[in-house]
Amino acid sequence: MTELEAHKRILCALDTTDTEQACELARALEPHVGGVKLGLEYFGAHGPDGFRKVAKTGMPIFLDLKLHDIPNTVAKAIHALMPLKPSILTIHTAGGPTMMAAAAKAATEAAKNVGCARPIVVGVTILTSLDKTDLEAVGYQNNLSDQVVRLARLAKDSGLDGVVCSPLEIELIKEACGKDFKLVVPGIRPAGSATGDQKRIMTPREAVEKGADYIVIGRPITQAENPAAAARAIAQELGA
Repeated sequence: MTELEAHKRILCALDTTDTEQACELARALEPHVGGVKLGLEYFGAHGPDGFRKVAKTGMPIFLDLKLHDIPNTVAKAIHALMPLKPSILTIHTAGGPTMMAAAAKAATEAAKNVGCARPIVVGVTILTSLDKTDLEAVGYQNNLSDQVVRLARLAKDSGLDGVVCSPLEIELIKEACGKDFKLVVPGIRPAGSATGDQKRIMTPREAVEKGADYIVIGRPITQAENPAAAARAIAQELGA
């Protein structure tokens, strides 16, 4: 596995519905991060056209839609999204092994049809905004960490490239699924940053040292007085 440059591990979440702001941030951050994340908020407001406007900046895009439906629908959705050429796509592991296998197959087929690089397809395990109390409220009986590892193993067996997990499960998943299984890790907060709605968090350096392949950081960069400087500081912390 090729070792990533430190700054390319950083994926900045552009949590905005403002296309001009998203494009400005992408251009400003390009030398300091490995890509930007567009999620439901932005895609719901602007759809594929909004995606293309950010893509024109040349920045790799992590399209975080967390697809979760019957296998055929998820597969067709991935075929529909592939002309956008995202670098990373998310689905929900809770969709089950058949859905995950269909998503992995669709990504391979669709990328070949479009003539683009196949995106990394990762499964969301347990959202980092949830803690033990939240999970018990919706019926999860297993220990949180055990459940995340269970879902990660299922994702690997179903053909996914990796999972999205909190920083607290990085080492457990690497041990269970191997070093080449990609981990995309939100819940990252530089020392001194506000935690916001994240409950299972870690600093960027701690997460990478534990084995995170990519770390997702939003507000500590985008809401900084100088987003480029904030991203550069995080990259330097990682050894760039």
